[in-house]
Amino acid sequence: MQRRGRRLGWLSLGLGVAQLAAPHTVRRLSGVDDSAKSRVVVPAVGLRELVHAAGLLASRRKGVWAWTRVAGDAMDLTALGVALTHRGGDRRRRLAGVTGAIAGITALDLLTAVQATRAEHTSPARAARATRKGDSVELTAATTIRKPPPDVFAFWRDLENLPTFMAHLEQVRTTGDRTSHWTAAAPFGQDVEWDAEITEETPGERIAWRSTGKATVPNAGTVWFTPAPDGESTEVNVVLAYELPGGALGKAVAKFYGEEPHQQLDDDLRRLKQVLETGEVVRSDGAPWGKRARKEFPQRPAQPLSDAELEKGPDA
Repeated sequence: MQRRGRRLGWLSLGLGVAQLAAPHTVRRLSGVDDSAKSRVVVPAVGLRELVHAAGLLASRRKGVWAWTRVAGDAMDLTALGVALTHRGGDRRRRLAGVTGAIAGITALDLLTAVQATRAEHTSPARAARATRKGDSVELTAATTIRKPPPDVFAFWRDLENLPTFMAHLEQVRTTGDRTSHWTAAAPFGQDVEWDAEITEETPGERIAWRSTGKATVPNAGTVWFTPAPDGESTEVNVVLAYELPGGALGKAVAKFYGEEPHQQLDDDLRRLKQVLETGEVVRSDGAPWGKRARKEFPQRPAQPLSDAELEKGPDA
């Protein structure tokens, strides 16, 4: 959706520049009279297109600016309809062609406006305002990765990559085009497993999934991949929702042992950033075994391990 909004922005920029830089050529090609009124209207429409372009290219609220294009399209179609009733011959044919093109653009603008508005109403910012109900927990986290959105999307879409940065995932096994089987570590040395399905996918932009069947820990998630303002990086926003095993007591125990869910998700995205930017998760001397470090006491002082401890490993 962000990509389509940017394309409309570039279209507005091109139209605006053309109408301001060469208004006479635009009037001649479109079949508009070379009247005093048209000499004012064409540059004015060009200026309006430049405003649309600025909004669509610079703002994250693509839906709002797409709706302004729809409003402008409606004005243009009305004016062209009136002009058609007063034209004849070749000039009428050119106006009809322009009217058809504007009608096509209007349909695209309308589709973009509706979809962008719908996406913004379910965006991470709105999801972040969700509250905990009963034993259901919703988590949000975000990071910026210096890789383009298609690369980050492709890495995440290969679900078997998720355990490389999600600390509590032991394995994700693909079972179909949109289905998979997940295995995760649980408190007190237990494992939980469940099947999941992808419920929504917009290539390069968004993935949503949920557990299926009688999952021990019913869960769902959505991740958005948005181009960052620098034009090179990707803003990754994640929303996860799940039923906390053991209710409030389970959450209190998990937090006591250093496994607070919000911090987990933040750490997961930090590891994702490391994997994509450097090719690996950077380990510290205090936790050289990565995910296996969960077997260590979580409050261990952040200091280098001795040679004897390094030889023993986390299973000692």
